[in-house]
Amino acid sequence: MSDTKRSAASNASDAASNGANAESIAENIRAAILEHRLAPGAKLTEAQLCEVFDVKRGPVRQALAQLANEKLVDLEPNRGAFVASPSLQEVHEVFEMRRIIELAVVERIAQGHGVRRLKSISATIGKERRAFESHDFSSWIRLSGEFHTELAALTGNTVLCECLSGLVARSTLISALYESLGKSSCSFEDHEDILAALDAGDAAKAGVLMAQHLRDVELKMLERPARGAVDLKEVFTRPV
Repeated sequence: MSDTKRSAASNASDAASNGANAESIAENIRAAILEHRLAPGAKLTEAQLCEVFDVKRGPVRQALAQLANEKLVDLEPNRGAFVASPSLQEVHEVFEMRRIIELAVVERIAQGHGVRRLKSISATIGKERRAFESHDFSSWIRLSGEFHTELAALTGNTVLCECLSGLVARSTLISALYESLGKSSCSFEDHEDILAALDAGDAAKAGVLMAQHLRDVELKMLERPARGAVDLKEVFTRPV
């Protein structure tokens, strides 16, 4: 088991032992989704979640409602809660919005907003590369998203950052739906090229590279997997 999985399982166990509230339950489920430990379409059984986190149904239902508001969970009447399964239309809409926001991000940075802090982004790309090379795919997926959100943070625009964070989270869910484990179209080589253009102050090149990168991410999605059952204890409980 990777360090990421051990940490996530430990967090879930700690949350249970500390009397988990709705926010901590939502955080654990969110992490499991974004790290591809919970696949799109997986059923989130309330009774099993109550057992895993050692709580009654109230906090679990609050957590699921919060995640439904974030578009990470679908609540279906008379059927229960499922990890969201984005449609192809949603894929196109999410990436259309990402292109609008992230092209504005690179233009703003190239004009000098946050350019002195690009070294922190380089460090994230380095971690991303090492996670890939060590086959720590959960960390790799998370770090590939962090490249985009950390780049946006350099603009200092908190509303923009909040919008992009939500879109990146939904993009990660989409990649879990349309890509195979261990594969990602969000390339750290592309990230390196974008960063180099920004470091050189070349807004036009950075914009072209970012637009192409996001188009590639969108176009490389694969076929939808079938819905399947999942053992939530295995996903969240600390191994003995």
